[in-house]
Amino acid sequence: MTSVVIPVYRNVDTLGTLHDRLHVILEGAGEPYEVVFVDDASPDGSQAMLLVLARTDPHVRVHRLPVNVGQQRAVLAGLAQARGVRVVVMDADLQDPPEAIPVLIGALNGNVSAVFLGRRGRHQPIVRHLTSRLFKMLLHRLCGTPPDAGLFVAMDRRMVTRLLAFGRPGPSVLAMIGCTGLPLVSVPLSRASRSQGRSGYSAWRRVSMGVRVLAWVLAWKWYSPSAR
Repeated sequence: MTSVVIPVYRNVDTLGTLHDRLHVILEGAGEPYEVVFVDDASPDGSQAMLLVLARTDPHVRVHRLPVNVGQQRAVLAGLAQARGVRVVVMDADLQDPPEAIPVLIGALNGNVSAVFLGRRGRHQPIVRHLTSRLFKMLLHRLCGTPPDAGLFVAMDRRMVTRLLAFGRPGPSVLAMIGCTGLPLVSVPLSRASRSQGRSGYSAWRRVSMGVRVLAWVLAWKWYSPSAR
């Protein structure tokens, strides 16, 4: 079975289209699947839309968090719910193309535990783009994540188990994946611009988050015996 885990926050405008595209791709694969939407206490109409999708599609499961915990913790909550031997994590804003899922899963094999969709193209303002590239390069140097990796990723059950076994989850699932030491690759594909709404991460919040992530990785490498 393949599980697709999708954190949801203020995505009511894209959920219907996302579900329809996922349905076409996953049904076409001809294998069992589930779509796990994690409602991160979204204040818009996302919950109502998700309940409609769950009533009309038996492949849809909805896990609602009582309080907002942020994208990274919502992803971990979804991984804990996922039952598949392969798990895909993606955003709900349609920047991550569902049509790339077969490519990611196809590259997932016994020698690779996580396959990222490598981000190509400039899908955000120039300053944001450059700071993101700098952060990804530093993360690559520190823990081995591909320098073009984002959080559109397919992983095997071994990777999911490792992530859920972290005694103290980090502020970034991407960094946690790198710190497992399991083999990672990326496949390149252009990413679409956000079709609805805007990112919840302000410039200051992105910088603050980046500092927290890098500090967590350094602390993990210093204190974890398996990292030495």
